[in-house]
Amino acid sequence: MRQGSRGHHRHDRYSRAGRRDAVHRYELLRVRGRSVAWVPPLLLLVAIAVADYHTIGEFRIISWIVLVPGIAAATCGVWGTAVFAVLAVGTFVLVDSAWPHEFQTGLPDFILVTVGGGLATLACVVRVRGERRALHMRDVADTVRRTVLRPLPPLWGGLEHAGVYLSADVGARVGGDFYDIQPGPYGTRVLVGDVQGKGLGAVETASVLLGTFREASSHEPELTAVAERLEERMLRHRDYTRALGRTDVDRFATAVLLGFPAGRSDTVEAVVFGHEPPLVVRAGGVRSLPVTGGLPLGLRELDPTPARVHRLSLAADETLLLVTDGVTEARNAHGAFYRLAEEVARAVTRDPNLAEPARLAAFVREGTLRHSGGRLADDTTVFAVRRIRAPGRTPRRGTFTDLRPPAGASAVTVLAWVIDRVIGRGREPCQEPRPGPCCCWRPRRWGGGGWWTRRRCFPSSRPYRPPCCPARTPRTSSNSPTRSSRRPS
Repeated sequence: MRQGSRGHHRHDRYSRAGRRDAVHRYELLRVRGRSVAWVPPLLLLVAIAVADYHTIGEFRIISWIVLVPGIAAATCGVWGTAVFAVLAVGTFVLVDSAWPHEFQTGLPDFILVTVGGGLATLACVVRVRGERRALHMRDVADTVRRTVLRPLPPLWGGLEHAGVYLSADVGARVGGDFYDIQPGPYGTRVLVGDVQGKGLGAVETASVLLGTFREASSHEPELTAVAERLEERMLRHRDYTRALGRTDVDRFATAVLLGFPAGRSDTVEAVVFGHEPPLVVRAGGVRSLPVTGGLPLGLRELDPTPARVHRLSLAADETLLLVTDGVTEARNAHGAFYRLAEEVARAVTRDPNLAEPARLAAFVREGTLRHSGGRLADDTTVFAVRRIRAPGRTPRRGTFTDLRPPAGASAVTVLAWVIDRVIGRGREPCQEPRPGPCCCWRPRRWGGGGWWTRRRCFPSSRPYRPPCCPARTPRTSSNSPTRSSRRPS
């Protein structure tokens, strides 16, 4: 959702992860934004001390206080754990000395509590260092993801868009799926794809393709040339990995390349490289974009035919939905695939506003996770895009929006229409309609008098009324204009 859209958490700052920073960001217990990680070990400390004070001499439990620094090591920071270790030793000495000499636990339990507190502090140090390393790796993964799946500005390239990316490996946070939008002088291009395989090799291939796409989309006037550049770059990258002696030299990528030509708001161009065709979603239902899929990127030797560009019509209220195989191959507990087109069709029938890119991407994301039970077999990408709807055109100042006189109008009405078109320019725009006679502007002084000189009003009985004056019931009030009696009948 990416948007995009939209689908995973991101960090805006990449500061050095120190010990205090790691502890602060990984505290487990919070109430209203404040840490209460110290509450469980403190309650246990008090409970053990009170319970030991009220037990009989033959059953002493004060040595259980060694558990307090152990629990603090799992929830608190290093200094907090050290404080609880000292409190445990002090509480042990205080409570044990309150008993008669024959019931005191003595030196062995004192050594146990002291050594246990020290070991708990050392364990906390190891935990915090591990969290610091994990935090650093997470920030590195976020940086890589921002490089591959860069954040897209709202309404980027004249397109309303939303993207969602879900990695099958929660710890990886980035995979071989990719998408991007690149505006240019020849229109806006969109690329969505999936690199075969997983790991850093897939991420590297995705970044290579995205870099070529961004460069070619800004310089190539034809979408066919952009597709050729992507194919050539994929082959060069395979030669590079083969020269390095790597084993993943046979990678390929499925993708969909879209083009929104400049100046043509009802046309979309599409090139499919072995990918699932996009779905066209609108309030009335769902249809598949009628395009024939070619071979994936990197497999040109199987068919040297150039990529075919499909030019299709696309209405302004239609949204293109592109997904990767993480959606189409999602299975439930019974092994049934997720029926994307049917689910989206039922949803937009119930709620036509679901065709909006942000809501559509979120719906597909939730549906995929619900169908698979949250167990994704492959990286999942959902990308929805459509052109920005052009706002309604505002009439020019002092002019009407109708270009012809009313049908069947009398000669007087036609004459009034001609005068409106010729003399009405430069006057104040029509005001908000209101009950009674419609007063649209105060024209400049024209002529020596009559109903043109001041405020022009159209009573409801008038055969010709401008578009800003819908037919309404005349208002009978003392403020109603009286110049209508001087108007021609």
